[in-house]
Amino acid sequence: MADWNQPVENSIPSLTHGITHSDGVELDLRLTADNELVIHHDAKVSVKKTLLDNRNPYVEAWNLAELEDFGFSSLRTMMENREIAHNWRNEGKMVCLEFKRPHPKSPLGGGYFNAKGITKTLARMIANAQIILDEFEIPKANTVFYAFHNGMHKSVKNAGCRYNWAELLPVVPRFGPGKLKRMMAYPQYLITPFNKLINKHRTRGAAMVPCAIEYFQPFYNRLLIGKSVGLSGKRLTHFRKCQTGMPVYVWPAKERYEYRLLNSGITGLTDNLDPGFTWYKDGYPRWRFPATQPLDENQLYQLQNIEYDNHLDLLKELADNVPTWSEADSKRKSEITKMWRKKWNWGSGQEQSASGGEMAPPWQAVRLLGHRGAGKSSRPVIK
Repeated sequence: MADWNQPVENSIPSLTHGITHSDGVELDLRLTADNELVIHHDAKVSVKKTLLDNRNPYVEAWNLAELEDFGFSSLRTMMENREIAHNWRNEGKMVCLEFKRPHPKSPLGGGYFNAKGITKTLARMIANAQIILDEFEIPKANTVFYAFHNGMHKSVKNAGCRYNWAELLPVVPRFGPGKLKRMMAYPQYLITPFNKLINKHRTRGAAMVPCAIEYFQPFYNRLLIGKSVGLSGKRLTHFRKCQTGMPVYVWPAKERYEYRLLNSGITGLTDNLDPGFTWYKDGYPRWRFPATQPLDENQLYQLQNIEYDNHLDLLKELADNVPTWSEADSKRKSEITKMWRKKWNWGSGQEQSASGGEMAPPWQAVRLLGHRGAGKSSRPVIK
């Protein structure tokens, strides 16, 4: 297989690759100076410093056209891409939109103590996104909005949000490099065991629980005050008792944990969608479409019992012959949904109908998603 060149994160090529080579994608949105939504992760415009021409470096200080000149894209431009729109709308691919809070020093930041202002800014962003998604007839069944903001539940209410939503917890600061932000969130993480985290989401009305890999990663999950969860043994049993059908999304789904995350009923956001990555070190082939091209019990048995030397042939055979969720008939959808319901301990009433022409898998389905499309990039994003 030829070497794969990973496209730049959050770009149209990256999002296209991610949505066609997995169950969907996650992407980041920021508000521009002219009230448009640009797909961009960092607080500062991620280009070489010399290109900023000594201007305010924060994204919110720039018009969309200026950011497009650098090579960044808008949410609308993404939706005008037929392949992305078709997969999202008609093939049940999940898209997670993370709304980024402005840096305290940016034009919309309002300083370091501006929670109310951030709530209003996020509400404006959500309203803008909703207008665009409605225009392109994007379904609620495979879309979620979220943000690192304790007032996200207020933002969605103020925006009249009709899509699924959640808060990213523990909340990281709006300033500082990525590693520093995570370190500053650790004290909050240490006193928030998983049962407390999921109950907080349920109480506020969130549709799913996004959380850090540390909740399931050995060493880190043992530091928590309270009972911890994990990917095996008693910790996995405790996780299942806490989860009871609530979707849980984890980032980063590192290669060494991805198989166990998916097999434990957890959606993973991966930074590795290299088509050449086909075999886990756990000793199993990698199937990148657990939700949108789901395998039945017999096909899963084949996959889990194949030898390495024969796994590429089996992956090709399955890819060619297994119907996607949108192609499957109501009988197959019903059988697979029943299998998932039993395996993941979904409660009654938590099973989205598998008949009636649903294009998307059940909301609780376990997915593999591309983080920032096809994975994050080195800095600056635009070289």
